[in-house]
Amino acid sequence: MSPTLTAPELSATHPVEDCWAEAMRSLSLIIDASGVHPSRTVVLLPYAQLMLQARQAWSVHALRAGAASAFVPRFETSMNWAASLSADQSGFVPAAGDIAQDAALDLPTAAGLLQQAGLGAYQHLAGRLAEAAWSLSRVAAAQHPDQRMRWGQQLSEQLGQSMASSVLALELAVASIALVWAASSAYATDCLFEAEVDLLVLLEGFQTEALSESLKLHFGERAQSIKLGAPEHAGQLGLHAAGDMEDEAQRAAACVIAHLAEGRNPVALIAQDRVLTRRIRAMLAERGVVLRDETGWKLSTTRSAAGVMNLLRAAPWDASSDAVLEWLKNAPAFSADVLEPAEVWLRKAGLRLWRELPLQQEELAPLLAQLEPLRKSLQAPRPLPAWLRSLRGALQTSGQWMPMLVDVAGAAVMESIRLFEGDDALVEDSPRLSLAEFTSWVNQALEAGSYTPGHPAQSQVTILPLSQLLGRPMQAVVMPGCDEIRLQASPEPPGGWTPAQRLLLGLPSRDELATAQRSAWQYALCMPHIDLLWRTSEAGESLTPSALVQLLLLRSPAFAPDPRSERRLPAQPTLRPLPRGQDLPVSRLSASAYEDLRRCPYRFFALRQLGLQASDELEGELGKRDFGNWLHTLLNFFHIDLQLAPTQDLTLRIHMIDQAADKAMRELRLSQSEFLPFAASWPRVRQGYLEWLAEHEASGAVFDEGEVWRDVAYGAVTLFGKIDRIDRMPDGSRLLMDYKTEPRSTTAQRIKDCREDTQLPFYAALLEQDTLAAAYVNLGEKEASRSYPQPGIVELRDEMIESLLSDIQRIQNGAVLPALGEGKACAYCNARGLCRKDFWQ
Repeated sequence: MSPTLTAPELSATHPVEDCWAEAMRSLSLIIDASGVHPSRTVVLLPYAQLMLQARQAWSVHALRAGAASAFVPRFETSMNWAASLSADQSGFVPAAGDIAQDAALDLPTAAGLLQQAGLGAYQHLAGRLAEAAWSLSRVAAAQHPDQRMRWGQQLSEQLGQSMASSVLALELAVASIALVWAASSAYATDCLFEAEVDLLVLLEGFQTEALSESLKLHFGERAQSIKLGAPEHAGQLGLHAAGDMEDEAQRAAACVIAHLAEGRNPVALIAQDRVLTRRIRAMLAERGVVLRDETGWKLSTTRSAAGVMNLLRAAPWDASSDAVLEWLKNAPAFSADVLEPAEVWLRKAGLRLWRELPLQQEELAPLLAQLEPLRKSLQAPRPLPAWLRSLRGALQTSGQWMPMLVDVAGAAVMESIRLFEGDDALVEDSPRLSLAEFTSWVNQALEAGSYTPGHPAQSQVTILPLSQLLGRPMQAVVMPGCDEIRLQASPEPPGGWTPAQRLLLGLPSRDELATAQRSAWQYALCMPHIDLLWRTSEAGESLTPSALVQLLLLRSPAFAPDPRSERRLPAQPTLRPLPRGQDLPVSRLSASAYEDLRRCPYRFFALRQLGLQASDELEGELGKRDFGNWLHTLLNFFHIDLQLAPTQDLTLRIHMIDQAADKAMRELRLSQSEFLPFAASWPRVRQGYLEWLAEHEASGAVFDEGEVWRDVAYGAVTLFGKIDRIDRMPDGSRLLMDYKTEPRSTTAQRIKDCREDTQLPFYAALLEQDTLAAAYVNLGEKEASRSYPQPGIVELRDEMIESLLSDIQRIQNGAVLPALGEGKACAYCNARGLCRKDFWQ
C-alpha cells in the first residue's frame, strides 16, 4: 500500500536539506540499479533520532521527483531493526550468564565468573570486569554468532602472549574472562545476520561501527553504503571566553535565548559537561523555554537514588551519627517530634558513631525503638533476591516507597535495581552478599543507569551530544565546554586497554576517536549559527581553550559580544539592622556570649537571644579546636594524677603526661589516624610545657583544681563557665589560668588591651575573691609554653561586672542592638549573612 506524502518539516532554506537531498538521490539510484522494491530495502541509520528525519527527507525527494505517492524504504537502527525481527518471539531476553548491558544483572554475573576462575578474593574487580566486557561486547556482537566462539579463542591466545609477564597476571585474568564472556554471549542483534533483506543500505555516521561493517560484509553485493555529507559553507561563528562555570552557563543560556528571539528554532545545546548542562537547562527552564533532553542524567544524581543510598549508609552497625541523621531527616515515617529531641541531645553529646548512643536515654528512646529494628534487619548477609525484598520492606517502613513510586525518576531507580515485585527473580543465582557488598552493587547499578525525561511534542531547544548532530536541521548550535579538559583534540579511549590491545581486539583507537570528533566538530561549524563557549579558570587554576578552538582563534581572533542584556535596576540598599531584645530576657551568660555582646550587639541578639546557630557536623575533619580541647583535657588528667602521686622525676612525669594524653584521646573519642598530624607535634608541646611547669612550680604555685564549672548570680543574671585551671599560691591566694593554643602575639595582645579582654575578667567574676591573680598560659607547638599574667585582674573584673550589668539593664529597657560592622569582629562572624553588612547603604 502506498502511503500519502505529507508536507515535510525540513526548512527549505536549511543547508542540511541539501545534504539529505543528495543522500536520498544516492539511495534512489542504488535502489533503481539493484531492481529491488523500496519496501524490501532496509536503510541502517547511525542513531534513532534520524529515523523520522530520513523518512521526511525521502518524502521530499519523492515529491521533487514528481511522484504523487511512493513506497518508503525501512529506515532503521540496528537495535530497532533487531527488535522488530524478534517481536514474534516476545523480544530478545539475554540468557543467564550472558552480557545483558545492565549493571544490575552483569555485576553479579561478573562476581560469579571471578569466583569460578579462582579469583574469589578479588570480588572488588567485578565492576572492572563488567566494564571490560561491555567494551568488548560491541566488537563481539559484530561477529557472526556461528563464528563468535572461534573469534574469542583466537584473540584469547594472542592476548595471553601480549600480557605474558607475571606482573600482569591479574590484569590478564580479568581481560581473558571478559573476552570469553563477550564471545560466549548472545546479543539482540544476532538475528540481523539471518534477516531476509533484498537490499541493505548503510548511512555512514561520524564513526565506523563494527556491526555495520560486519553486516555489509555478510550481505555482500546486497549491501551498499551512502554518506550524509556536511553543508558546504561554514556558519556564522561566535566565540565566547567566560570567567568561570557560572559565567559560562549564563552566557550559554543567553546565547540560546538570543537565537530564539531571532526566530531560530530549534536550537541545539551540545552537552559536553553534565554539571554545566544541567545548570544551563535550569536557567532556560526558568525562562519558560521548552526543552528536549536526549542526554538525561545519571540515576545516581536523582533525589530518589540519594534516598536509597542514604538508607543503606545508615544501616551498618558502625554507621556514623551524621549518616543516620541525614537519612532520618528524609524518611517521612520518622516524625519531627521524635527526631528533633534526639538530634539536640546527640549534637550536645557529640557522639560521632551511632552505636555509642545510650539505649535508655530519655530523649533517644522513642526514636531508637522505631529505628533500630529496621537497621538491624539490614545487617546480616543474604542472597541478592533477599536483599531486594529487605530493601523494599525498609523503604516501605521508612515511608520512602510511595514518594519514589509516584516520581518518574524514582520509578526508574526502582526498575534499575529490581525493586518491583517479581523483578528479583532475574537475579536468583547471585551469591550471598554482605551489606557493604550489596551497597556497592546498588551504587554501581545507579551509576551505570541513566534517566531521560519525557520529550515534549514541540521543543525549542534540543540537548544532545556532539556526535548526534549529524543530519539534524538545527537553526543554531550553542556549544559550551570547549576548554582543554572537556573538548580534547585527541580524546582518551574508554576502558583500561592499551593501544596494542585495542588494535588486537578491534576496539576504536585513539586516532579513530580523534578523527570522529574532528568530523563532528567540522560538521557543527557548518550550522547556520554556532556559538562556542569555554571558561578560562576552574578551582583557581587557569584553563585554555580546546586545541580545536585555538585553531579557529588563529584564523579569527575576534570574540563575540557578551550575549547577556544589561538591566538597570534601582539601587535598593539594605539598612543597618536595629533590633531590640527586651522581649528575650537574658538570665544566663557565658564568657563567649558576653564577648559577642561587646564586639557586636546584633551578633549577640541573633546568635544568643534568638539562638540562630548552625549545627556542626558530628563527623568532620579534626581541627585546631579539637587539638585545643584535647590539650585541656589531658592537662587536667595529668595534674590530677600528679596531685595524687607527686614526683619531680622528669621521666616519670613524661610517662604520666603520655598516659593522660591517651586517656584524653579515649575520653574525647578521637580517631588515631585523624589525629596523627596533631600527635606529631605533641613531643614538642610536651617538652615545652614540662619545662614551663618546673619553672612555675619553683615560684611556689601548686595545682588546686582544673576544668572547674562555676556559676555566680549577679542580680537577675547568672554568669557561668568552665575555668581551665586554678593554682594555690604560697600566700594562700589563688591563681586563675586559661590555656591558649593560639599564636603568642595574639595572647600578648590580650594582655596589652586589658580592658578589651573578656575571658580572664569574666572567669575572675566566677570566683568572687579579692585576692586573686590571673594569667594566660600559651601552649606553643613550635615555641616553649609561656605565662602571660594579667595585672590588676580584680579591678578589671569589677569594671567588667559593672559594665555587664549596665549592658543587660539597657537590653531590658529596650535599647537598640545595632550591627556595628567594624574591625575583625566581622571577618569570621556567623551572623554576617543575617545582618547583610555587604549590602548596607
